[in-house]
Amino acid sequence: MRRRVAVLRWLGQKDKSISPMTSNTSLSPPTGAIANDQARLLALYRTMQLIRQCEEQLARYHQRGLIHGACHTYVGEEAIATGVCANLRRDDVIFSTHRGHGHALAKGLEPAQLIAELFGRESGCSRGRGGSMHLFAPEIGLLGTSGIVGPSILQAAGAGYCFRLLKTDRVAVAFFGDGAVNNGAFHEGLNMASIWKLPVLFVCENNQFATEVPFAYASGIADVGRRAANYGLPGVEVDGNDVLAVEQAAREAIQRARSGGGATLLECKTYRTRPHAEGMGDFGYRTREEVEAWKRRCPINRLRESARGAAVNGELDESFDAIDREIAERVAEASSAAESAAWPDAASAVRYVYCEAPAPPVPPPPPPGDRQLGFVAATREALQHEMQRNPAIFVMGEGIGRRGGNFQTTEGLFELFGPERLCDTPICERGFVGLSCGAAMAGARPVIDFMFIDFINDAYGEIVNQIAKMQYMSSGRLKMPVLLRGCIGVGHSAATHHSSSFYSVYSHIPGLRVVVPSTPYDAKGLLFHALRRHDPVLFLEHRELMAVKGPVPEEPYEIEFGRAAVVREGSDVTVVALALMVHRALAAAKRLAERGVSVELIDPRTVSPLDLDTVLRSVSKTGRLLVLDETYGPCNIASEIAAQVVDRGFDDLDAPIKRLHGAFTPTPYSPPLEKAVAPQGEDIERAILELLDE
Repeated sequence: MRRRVAVLRWLGQKDKSISPMTSNTSLSPPTGAIANDQARLLALYRTMQLIRQCEEQLARYHQRGLIHGACHTYVGEEAIATGVCANLRRDDVIFSTHRGHGHALAKGLEPAQLIAELFGRESGCSRGRGGSMHLFAPEIGLLGTSGIVGPSILQAAGAGYCFRLLKTDRVAVAFFGDGAVNNGAFHEGLNMASIWKLPVLFVCENNQFATEVPFAYASGIADVGRRAANYGLPGVEVDGNDVLAVEQAAREAIQRARSGGGATLLECKTYRTRPHAEGMGDFGYRTREEVEAWKRRCPINRLRESARGAAVNGELDESFDAIDREIAERVAEASSAAESAAWPDAASAVRYVYCEAPAPPVPPPPPPGDRQLGFVAATREALQHEMQRNPAIFVMGEGIGRRGGNFQTTEGLFELFGPERLCDTPICERGFVGLSCGAAMAGARPVIDFMFIDFINDAYGEIVNQIAKMQYMSSGRLKMPVLLRGCIGVGHSAATHHSSSFYSVYSHIPGLRVVVPSTPYDAKGLLFHALRRHDPVLFLEHRELMAVKGPVPEEPYEIEFGRAAVVREGSDVTVVALALMVHRALAAAKRLAERGVSVELIDPRTVSPLDLDTVLRSVSKTGRLLVLDETYGPCNIASEIAAQVVDRGFDDLDAPIKRLHGAFTPTPYSPPLEKAVAPQGEDIERAILELLDE
């Protein structure tokens, strides 16, 4: 036994032909001498061989045209996924990149599910929705791979925050390439992980090229691991083709994370020996000689040859041969199953855009009553009630902790729930929005207070490419209960970076709910509904309404999305308006009533979903429609409402639809200039009278 242990320790020593790796932390150096028994060694070999044979089979399938899109293989990098995932439990989670096949297999995905996914079949891990770059298997802790650079870093931080919030010892891992370390997500993610001591392992697979751009050119620092020191994190640099070195470094980092010690950055220096994607040219940016040199450093052959040289009786060599045959048979069976798998039903293409899980019916909201409450106080009442009821809710934003938020949206809640559930953030909108996505995937319910919608645009990609698509891409297996809230609207001479609305833009995105309340009563009921459903919600509060008071019941109640309010009944003309424009239109309607004009005022309350049925019923009664929108045209929500009414209610119209919207310009600062770019009360009255003259 002593000799066997010695042999196995010897196997972990580095290949001296590889440049020596260094560590800039007090963690044990990655000597690789950690294989404590033969079964462990063979298990690592088996996983690497599974990845390699699957990838080579997929490359052949791509050449045959059976893979319909991109195919990014992991050949040459198998040691990293294998060494890291060998230390993870099933309930630990990983987030990956476009080159995620190896990570998926190492985490436990069945090869038949991987191959079927690239074939676009129903039995694929993403039900044919994802292909090579979008692999989901939450049942085994594979929470997704992404075709965008960097989100895995933020999402792993989010899962780590969820685990910390829920007091578990689970760990999240982010796999990403060297190209991601020059992306803002890297900086924002590592910084958040550091300040909150999140249980995350960040694994950089430095394969020397980001697509075709050399890392040596793209980075002013030769190594990635040393960047960790800038965030106060341990950073470890290892030979990514040495599975034992990777396994040891990952084991120490994961143990550290699991025990509350926080995050680690692990750089694994490696090389992909196939093209960036199958079918792409490979030698315009690197040489054949370089590729061949790295093939000789193959992590699978390296482990096997070291074992063969050290073994005494050939027992390991025979075991390796048996594994090779076992994996070949397994991959062949998986390939056959994938080729014969059924195509997904075409009708399912539009499923899972929103959560399809059964939900309890929403009772009708109560009458407003007599109690007067401000807009902000009404939403705060709903938030406090739900935070007391649901420990998975937490709030993030700049200044929302002790300070209570820029608009007092969380005033007094810090004292009730503490810093983990009322978490002040750095100024890093992409970072904490991306984090919210990962936290929701892992089981939390984040509320992101972004202050002004102009700021959240820095996280546009995280919203539209990640948050809005997760339920769809995972075929409904992941929920996305993220609430994003903040201010919109012209007013207070806030100028161009604090006055936008953008709800028209976001209403174009499938997967998002977009809410624009106009009264304290609606705001409370809609916020309750948002906090009890599983879809991502963009909850937009007009800044000019923050001080408005109105009747609000004390008890909890929900207002369903997609249910417009008839603010005022009338018979001569229908006016549809949102947010502040509801109040201006109501005032105009009251003035016009004195002149004998009867205005029916509709407030959609949500623009995604949009309640056209209520608008159409009103138009069928009045025959005339004015759509009022503070935001500029073209392509605003007024355009969409007008188009749908023409399509569905043309025969009820007695006059052309009229739109009144803001000027096509950014918002200026000076009060008279600001007033000129948004519809005012006199503009609304004039538009209604002109419509009646048609």
